[in-house]
Amino acid sequence: MSGGADSAVQPVGPGDEEADSPGVSEDEIFDVLANPRRRHALHAIAGEEDRTHELGDLSERVAAWENGIEVAEVSYDERKRVYTALQQSHLPRLDEAGLVEFDKDRGTVDATPALEDVEIYLDVVRGREIPWSEYYLGLSGVSAALLAAVWVNAFPFTLVPDLGWFAFVVVAFTVSAAANRYYSSDMKLGSDTEPPELD
Repeated sequence: MSGGADSAVQPVGPGDEEADSPGVSEDEIFDVLANPRRRHALHAIAGEEDRTHELGDLSERVAAWENGIEVAEVSYDERKRVYTALQQSHLPRLDEAGLVEFDKDRGTVDATPALEDVEIYLDVVRGREIPWSEYYLGLSGVSAALLAAVWVNAFPFTLVPDLGWFAFVVVAFTVSAAANRYYSSDMKLGSDTEPPELD
């Protein structure tokens, strides 16, 4: 199993020159998460990191998500198709990235510390929604323009007391932060019974 590269990104505490375990590079994480089947497999594994996953059970769960059905309704062909792809391609790739330990002979998969330590969120942009980073950038620009207008006493901003505008900006950021936190917790791998992109 490969343990990352020299360019790996890993958490380093104050005064520490290097972390105790190999990290996973951002490029590797993006590459791994680019494939829906790998995302589904990681979501299932991250939901129960403290146990060993049987390849057969994992295949049934992923197949159920992919077909929008219950696990009990998964057909032999649907399960076999996912089983083969996971065994031959996706799980070896996740093992190589250091996110899981895949034992092909035993047909078992375990989460690694890298999967536990790395905060992996799926920044899924549905439809015409914008990423949170761009939203906050826009909100900051609007707030700066608003406060500048209040500062120079531009009309019609003078109709509302300065404190009112400052309170408005604070409330806007507070509500946005709360929504972001709620949304991000939903998007975390293993946070729910099915991958967030299927909600």
